[in-house]
This record gives sequence, structure tokens and C-alpha cells, in this order.
Amino acid sequence: MSILRESNLPNLYHRGKVRDTYEMGNDLLLIITTDRVSAFDVVMPGGIPDKGIVLNQLSGFWFDKTSHIMPNHMLQVVDDINWLNRVYGEKVCVSYYSYPPYAERRSMIVRRAERIDIECVVRGYLSGSAWAEYKQSGSVSGMTLPKGFKESEKLSEPMFTPTIKADTGHDQPITVEQMETLVGKSVANDIMEKSLAIYDYAAQYALSRGIIIADTKMEFGMIGGKLSLIDELLTPDSSRFWDAEKYSLGKSQPSFDKQPLRDWLTASGWNKEPPAPELPPKIVKETSERYREAYRMLTGKEM
Repeated sequence: MSILRESNLPNLYHRGKVRDTYEMGNDLLLIITTDRVSAFDVVMPGGIPDKGIVLNQLSGFWFDKTSHIMPNHMLQVVDDINWLNRVYGEKVCVSYYSYPPYAERRSMIVRRAERIDIECVVRGYLSGSAWAEYKQSGSVSGMTLPKGFKESEKLSEPMFTPTIKADTGHDQPITVEQMETLVGKSVANDIMEKSLAIYDYAAQYALSRGIIIADTKMEFGMIGGKLSLIDELLTPDSSRFWDAEKYSLGKSQPSFDKQPLRDWLTASGWNKEPPAPELPPKIVKETSERYREAYRMLTGKEM
């Protein structure tokens, strides 16, 4: 069953489109990743089974693998709800509280961070909005590229293209110079350097597992005065994953994400305004299988 619920846990800190975050005391937060799914900035009325588990487990996997490059906010992926209740149950509120079983495997304990409201996008291939801009103006995020690139072509070197986070609608592209103005030159340079280093490391690892990471976005925050990775990392929701065996230059590539869902919504004639239509079981199943396959290929484990 898909986990969509808005939990009655105490001390709700933030509810996003997919994640519910709760205060645990001592500057710790519990992030529960639900199976909620959004498309075209609208949350669907139904979810994708096990999507939340995949996102949570993959983030934990990548936070662990990239910790030698950059510190992050993760303390523990919660794989055992009994452990969580034994160690942290009494610290949630004044009286004892038991965490519900559905939080198992889809939860993560993290350090509270001072979020930097910039989406740090790294592109290794020309696809999506970058391809649309290049076709129109020969540039990506305002940076001119050589002529002759084809859709889904690998760039000569990865590009760092930051955006400003928006509360509603799509994030807005900014230049590196604008980012320097917002956060300072030293922090901006550190963010850019670490974003590119993490992408390079992850792209090489993923390719060895049969997946191309075409692009990804990361978020950063300050923890104890140190720049750290936060939120999610290198998941199908934050990245464009392609099957390396099926890669074909000059056209759009199938991704390990919610593309079946977006395609169906587009074909349905929905006006992309709430409320969204109910998703057919076939589309839900196909989307769930894509998330599971990405997890299996990257980690070598079955869900």
C-alpha cells in the first residue's frame, strides 16, 4: 500500500510535496519520505508504492558514499522502528511516544541545518530544459555553447547551473555571479566545486552500474558553521537517470523516474491545475517499477 498519510506525529517542522519533517530536539530532525508524487508542481491524489523507501534509501546510500567529498546532514537511516523508539521515542515530546511502523525504511535522522535557498544543478548531458534553451539560443543558463550539439549529447565537461528556490512554480536560473552576491564568493566557490566533484564521482560510479546520470540537483546548508549537503541526494526525483545500454544520441531518453506518469497526464488533456486526475493502476505500477529498478541497479540490492 502506498504511504501518503499526513502523520499525526508531534512537532511537525515542515511538510513538503513528498517529505514530512519533525523536530526531535537537540537540533535533530526526522525526515519521513512518503509515497506522495507530484507532477507539473501538483501533488497527485494517489501515490507510487515504495517510492518513498527508494528515495530515502538511495539518499542514505549516496550520503554515505560521498561523505569523503563533503559532509552532510545524515546521522542515521531508520531501518528498525524498534531501535528508533528505544533510542529516540521519549525525546519527541514530554510524554513517551512510539513512532509508527510505516516510518521504517523511509525515515532518516538528520542534523538541523541553516538552508541555503539555492538549487545547485550539475549537467553532464544536454537534455530537458537545457536542450530546449540550447535549441532556441545556443546557450545553457545564459552560457554560450559551441554549435552542433545534439539532444542528449554528453557535454565536454559538466556545467554548474544554479537556480533560486521558489515557494511555488519552477525555480529561476541565476548566474554564478548572482549566487556570489547572495552567499558570498567563498561559499559560492565551495558550493560549485563540491557540486561538480560529487557529480563526477557519482557519475563514474553509476556508469559502472549501467546508469548514466545526465544531470542532478543538490542542496546545501550550514551546520555548525560548516557547509554541508542536505535534503536528498542523487535520487530519481532529483536526477535524470538513463539506462546506459539504451542510450541513443539525438533524441530524448527514457528515465528511471515518473516519466510514465507525466506522459499519461499530458496525453489525458489535464490542464495541469489542481485537482489532478486519479492515476490508472497500470501507470502507478510502471512508475513504481522504474524507481525500484534504479535502486536495484545502483545498489545491487532488491527492494
